[in-house]
Amino acid sequence: MFGLNSKDTKLLLVVIALTMLAPFILNPFPEGSAMAQFNGGYPDLMQRLVIFGIFAIGFNILFGLTGYLSFGHAAFLGVGSYAAIWMMKLLTMNVIPAIMISVLVAGLFSLLVGWISLRRSGIYFSILTLAFAQMSYSLAYSVLTPITGGETGLQPKINDPRILDGALAAGETPRANLFGLEMGSSYEMTFGNWVFTFNAGYYIAAVVMILAFYLSIRIFRSPFGMMLRAVKSNQQRLNYTGLNAKPYTLAAFVISGMYAGLAGGLLVAMDTQVGAERMFWTASGEVVLMTILGGAGTLIGPVLGAGFIKYMENIVSKINKTVLEQWFAFMPDGIEDFIITIVYPFVGKGWHLTLGLLFMLVVIFLPGGLVQGGQKVFGLFRRKKASDEKTDGKTTPAE
Repeated sequence: MFGLNSKDTKLLLVVIALTMLAPFILNPFPEGSAMAQFNGGYPDLMQRLVIFGIFAIGFNILFGLTGYLSFGHAAFLGVGSYAAIWMMKLLTMNVIPAIMISVLVAGLFSLLVGWISLRRSGIYFSILTLAFAQMSYSLAYSVLTPITGGETGLQPKINDPRILDGALAAGETPRANLFGLEMGSSYEMTFGNWVFTFNAGYYIAAVVMILAFYLSIRIFRSPFGMMLRAVKSNQQRLNYTGLNAKPYTLAAFVISGMYAGLAGGLLVAMDTQVGAERMFWTASGEVVLMTILGGAGTLIGPVLGAGFIKYMENIVSKINKTVLEQWFAFMPDGIEDFIITIVYPFVGKGWHLTLGLLFMLVVIFLPGGLVQGGQKVFGLFRRKKASDEKTDGKTTPAE
């Protein structure tokens, strides 16, 4: 289907099912229950799951296929965001032109950065990309304040030109939309004590992520993807064959940067406030964690890694001491205080500590990331099923 083999088609269908059914999957607990704290089916989180999934998919095309580790991909995310917000301020609040220009501008900027950075490899390449990202952040934060808004950032204003949009009514604020459908519009469905939210902005971003995932599959399975794997395997040996690897690595870098720009444009479509913090080095480090945690070089791994980290950032970080006291209120006072003292450093503001420990465990015991963990679990079930069938089957004595 769509030029994919059966295995890739099944994987694509799994991703489609997960994204389309996310409001149900992320809201497993009824409202008002003690476990409702872990529900993540609200629009802001769901949007971030798919948008950062796109960011990680693009980064995986560079890092997972070529082995080039970039610490500067946040620059393309930020450049794409700034391009999108200026399109909304000057042309229209329709998200289509904003997303298109964000991909284009990020692609051009990544072409420049990649052309310079790919003159080196290994740690030197990583440091060069980090330097570009930090220079971009500094420029956006201070020097280019008239263009970027500096510390306060940019957002659409009533007096912006928006030459393709009509005049706003009195008291109306400009809102991102898709041919009139506002990104923030939602429909809530109540089923017993469960509340499921269906947000227009989320489903638009989800469709874009599915298309981006499909494109990544085609890249992985193409001759171009095979060449990128050869670069990762042994670039020196590839050069000895007479093939020049630089055009391929530069193309992978630009494609990866365009994915980051796409994610930046979608972030603006969902939240029309843009700041320089999107270009800070921690955002680049975050996408590296997402890819490695999910499984670098795998197709679905970066999506899983992005979802895992964003879920922890938005859910585990909200668990404070009051919530813990409610959870352990049934225990005797001394034991309750002891348990809370042990657990509290790992939740709330300390959620990074939990993430760091999990990342260490994954790197040590599951070098292939969450995908490898899933494969091991399925392997255990298959072996168990095979042994059960062997036990139940009839054996014939040897003649």
